[in-house]
Amino acid sequence: MLTLAAATLSLSMFSLLALRKVALVHGLVDRPTRRKAHRGDVPFIGGISLFITIFGMNIIEPQLIPFQTEYLYCGFLLVLIGTIDDKLDISASSRICILIGISLWLVLYQGIALNHLGNLLGQGHLEIGRGNILLTTIAIIGCITAFNMVDGIDGLLGGLASTTFLGLGYLFYLSGETKLFYFCLMFILAMLPYILCNLELIPKKSFKVFMGDSGSFFIGFTIIWLLMESSQNISPETQKYTLQPVTALWLIAIPLMDMAMVMLRRVRKKQSPFKPDRMHLHHICQRLGLSSRSTLIFIMFLALLHMAIGIWAQLNNISEYIMFALFLCSFSCYVLVMNYVWKITALVRKYTKTRCKRINGHP
Repeated sequence: MLTLAAATLSLSMFSLLALRKVALVHGLVDRPTRRKAHRGDVPFIGGISLFITIFGMNIIEPQLIPFQTEYLYCGFLLVLIGTIDDKLDISASSRICILIGISLWLVLYQGIALNHLGNLLGQGHLEIGRGNILLTTIAIIGCITAFNMVDGIDGLLGGLASTTFLGLGYLFYLSGETKLFYFCLMFILAMLPYILCNLELIPKKSFKVFMGDSGSFFIGFTIIWLLMESSQNISPETQKYTLQPVTALWLIAIPLMDMAMVMLRRVRKKQSPFKPDRMHLHHICQRLGLSSRSTLIFIMFLALLHMAIGIWAQLNNISEYIMFALFLCSFSCYVLVMNYVWKITALVRKYTKTRCKRINGHP
């Protein structure tokens, strides 16, 4: 375990530093614009480095993840498409078509699919039947898009992904799924050098890099792969599902709710749901006056809170339909707050200002 961890960290850091120079030479960089306020050209190599690390890890320790070959094939294709997108900015429709193709291949030819949704309605297991093709496609596109959309400030994609992998790893550990537990830990370690470079936490020298679409595609795909594996297949150790389908919603709650809210807002404005803008949760937090680091801490707290609630509910056998209803309540509150965020903050500021005057002795 320690050898594998050391190898993962070493390969991740080495590939990041090596690829950074290559990216700067060949122009695989993100340049500042009105929507992107970073300084200088920043290499888009976090995703390529992450895939190289995970690929190497699976060679050193084979079969850490079920259907390893299929997973790596799909991961390579997504990283390739993401890299092309980072360089040439391909259309959203082209990306969606590729994701649909991957989903169809997984369901029709590999038998990897979402086949049930658990006891969401309190009437027993909700079987999907022939609808599994559509549901699996929506799940894959949705998860990849959700994690792609949160990659808007330094550290956020890596932090939210690490939170999800941490929750999954804990549940795998409790279920006796040792290899999948190791895989989750290794994935977090593989992202750690990127997070340090992205947040510029390495002393005295800046090695700033971005994950890019290649990384967000690969991370989102890996997460939905693990969510499907753990919620659709019974663990041989416990003879139970490692993850209830509703718990999956709590593990990816913040990226999922942010994506849904942004898409709903765009559709209301008769815009494409995939059109970029600056109305994500992290953008709004910054417009409210929070710094980039404060925004990161706040959103991470929300993600950890939702993850903890979901895991606690599963371990304490809270009914799935109750947790689904609570998730819908949480999402409704999120939508309500986001719709009236400016009015709410105006009232809070007015109240705070009035209170300060009273404390200082002003009428």
